[in-house]
Amino acid sequence: MATLLLRKVWGSVLARAGPPRDPDSGSSSSSPRRRGPTAAAEYGSLGALDAVATDVLAQILRLLGPADAARSSAVCRAWRHLASDNGLWAFFLSLGPEPWDLVVFAETHLAAGPASPRSVYYSAVRVPPQLSFKHIYGQRALVPGSIVVDGGSGYCKYGWSKYAAPSGRCATFLEFGNIESPMYARLRHFFSTIYTRMHVKPSARPIVVVLPLCHPDDTESARASRKQYKETLYSVLFDMNVPAVCAVDQALLALYAARRTSGIVVNIGFNATSVVPIFQGRVMHEIGIETVGQGALKLTGFLKELMQRRNISFETLYTVRTIKEKICYVAADYEAELCKDTQASCEVDGEGWFTLAEERFKMAEILFQPHMGGVLAMGLHKAVSLCMDHCYNAEVLGDHSWFKTVVLAGGSSCLPGLPERLEKELHNLLPTYISEGIRVLPPPFGRDTAWFGAKMIGTVSTFPDAWCVNKKQFRQKSRRSGPSLVNAWQ
Repeated sequence: MATLLLRKVWGSVLARAGPPRDPDSGSSSSSPRRRGPTAAAEYGSLGALDAVATDVLAQILRLLGPADAARSSAVCRAWRHLASDNGLWAFFLSLGPEPWDLVVFAETHLAAGPASPRSVYYSAVRVPPQLSFKHIYGQRALVPGSIVVDGGSGYCKYGWSKYAAPSGRCATFLEFGNIESPMYARLRHFFSTIYTRMHVKPSARPIVVVLPLCHPDDTESARASRKQYKETLYSVLFDMNVPAVCAVDQALLALYAARRTSGIVVNIGFNATSVVPIFQGRVMHEIGIETVGQGALKLTGFLKELMQRRNISFETLYTVRTIKEKICYVAADYEAELCKDTQASCEVDGEGWFTLAEERFKMAEILFQPHMGGVLAMGLHKAVSLCMDHCYNAEVLGDHSWFKTVVLAGGSSCLPGLPERLEKELHNLLPTYISEGIRVLPPPFGRDTAWFGAKMIGTVSTFPDAWCVNKKQFRQKSRRSGPSLVNAWQ
């Protein structure tokens, strides 16, 4: 009832408006608590409403919502000033589906588009722009909903950028078609399947594709392989008449989801674990990406072996994976944990209850002691410390703190206790001048972290102009670069 009354009063205020005019969106100053003669002289009079406290007027605008608040800008200079307040539009943005802190991070650090090598090496500090939340609100409302596809390394997540979570999951493109068939055919089959499942035409929406980490070395052969993969991806999607394509590295998106542009991403993939240094939005292949030859599949397989040793029967590997996700964890101190009673049980649909004890933490210990699982590889903590040592010696712009934030990614990185154990091991392994200030962060959105990073890009106010490539741009670049495409979106 109160809202209805406010709208009636507001209708009489808006009746004063002349022809619609473009509101000023540059004003970001806060309004005084009460309008006095000075404010009236500077911005014009509100008539009888001059006696009303500014805070009350701001609350009225909040209650009426963004549409009526925007319309009030056409009434007069005074209403335009009130309706352009940054705090008002920050409030409207905070009511949206995206978390407020992610909106601010995206608009501050991602609106300019992907980082280029030149901007990384010649811009020591990116100065955040002065944000006009009114302008951002309007631009975000105009951004078309896009399809977000995280190919993953174990299974794929796909869905709409406007939705709160992925709407479906399926096998990765590697499992589509004959393994010996050309990559073009497999990618075409993969994306055709996703579009069919989402009941949408490829030509209807832009697409954001999460690129899996492949060929991580900085050799000429690895660079050529990455470019060939990306060229094939663009070719497939544009041949399917997709209007615009944005393709971003998986590790980079996990870092964005943690509201960072620099740091080290530890991605525990399906078959391998990658330690990826990133500086100001660019994967630093020249510093070196460490790869450990075990991932989620090895962890599940080792738990299966431990259960078989105790004659615990199960039907499928899916059962073992479910148990891993429900009750397994990483021990803070492995030797001390062996002396504790760690028995716990969980239920798996269709198979009943399972009870484990030391298997719960022995499974994850192979991340730090791979020899326990018969794997000849260095421990996760040693791979991360080696990467940090390389970052320190690289002396990128003389900054020795950019690599001290470690972000975990991948489904198995959600194991409880992993961030704390890894941070502890790094402090024990590295000298103080490197280890001081190290923080290990859990995956901010669990197993869907990379998908949420892609979703952030798909909803930023400058998408798709700043992040996407359209078919015309791709064809022009292809003609200039020849059959072996060396593209600007690497």
